[in-house]
Amino acid sequence: MFQINIYLRFALMALTLAAGIVPSFIKGLGFWWGFPFLLVFIILTLGYFLLGTVGSSAVLVQQGNLDEAERRLSLTRWPKWLYVTNRAYYYMLKGTLAMHRKDMEASETYLRMAQALNLPTDNEKAMLELQLANIAASKGKWNQAQIHYRKLKELKVTETLIKDQIKQFEKALENRGQVKAALRMGAQGIGMMNPSSKRRRPKMR
Repeated sequence: MFQINIYLRFALMALTLAAGIVPSFIKGLGFWWGFPFLLVFIILTLGYFLLGTVGSSAVLVQQGNLDEAERRLSLTRWPKWLYVTNRAYYYMLKGTLAMHRKDMEASETYLRMAQALNLPTDNEKAMLELQLANIAASKGKWNQAQIHYRKLKELKVTETLIKDQIKQFEKALENRGQVKAALRMGAQGIGMMNPSSKRRRPKMR
């Protein structure tokens, strides 16, 4: 999808606004000379308010440039004015960036705000549930993590990367169950979990 660099958009907005207003004050020209520029200004402005900087911020996150992604996302001044799908993406990005800063409380808040909105595909819904599941697991809230995991299994995920991440989370849930079982069984269970451990041989008499 074609995107205008946000700084270029701001420059064009200022330029077309000036070009649309100035002819009105020049004798012999009038409003209609500047109208096409005003029309372009309105289109650029509507695009900014409805789409924000979500698209370019998402690209920066994928590239691993998280600091620049956060700066770019901060240029969306009024997220509540965004088109509903872009607003959901905005909160997902905010949650992802907060998670990278290890601020799990803020991350969960933003992700739940995204969850309340309309995400268009099961892949995006799965990404959201997976992030919430990981946050719950990091807090030791395994029952809550399993609720998110069950929601994940109901979605039709098609992206390989997301499928791999779900498998990794499945392993984390399985390992957590093994640890709990070992703790219930005591030292014997821990030894069973560690196949490399060797039993002591009885002393020869």
